[in-house]
Amino acid sequence: MDSTRSSLEKSSSYFSPSERLCAVLKGIIETVIFNFLGCFNFHRLPPKPHYSFNDLDRIASTTLFSVNEVEALLDLFKKLSSSIVDDGLLHREELRLALLRTPASKNLFLDRIFDLFDEKKNGAVDFEEFAHALNIFHPRASLEDKIDFAFRLYDLRETGYIEREEVRQMLNAIILESDLQLSEEYLEAIIDKGYHHSISEFYFQH
Repeated sequence: MDSTRSSLEKSSSYFSPSERLCAVLKGIIETVIFNFLGCFNFHRLPPKPHYSFNDLDRIASTTLFSVNEVEALLDLFKKLSSSIVDDGLLHREELRLALLRTPASKNLFLDRIFDLFDEKKNGAVDFEEFAHALNIFHPRASLEDKIDFAFRLYDLRETGYIEREEVRQMLNAIILESDLQLSEEYLEAIIDKGYHHSISEFYFQH
């Protein structure tokens, strides 16, 4: 036992302090890399959902779309939802990339659209949510449903009322994306006209 210990101490004395430091750092780096790679193995993407004809027919029965139109929407959804993460879900950044050509640029109007699409409020939109949300834009969608969607779009705080500041925020977001140059006075005039319109009570108070 003593001879073994002495031989180990003797062999370790052959390494300089800098060599010992390098050996320690190497061990730390190897541990970090191993754990980092292990994260990718642990967080594997779930399998993408598969939609059969029966699924498409069921979705069509709950919307104004035909089965063929639902199938076309599915093709569009697959393209949009695989632009960044190919997991069968549409993420906020992917919608930004599709509409703003960049995943990093934030826009209040687009974010509100995504929030309304995200019926389950889990931060991602599946195909059924996507089809249900686009149903509001169908030519045969009722005026009442379209007004309700527009109201919820502007009701940022979800209070059941559209406040003046909420209108201002949404108009600023729309103007920013359209590259329009409007003065504060003109913007105030637009907001005032909306509030004093004959149907303002119905539109701004749900």
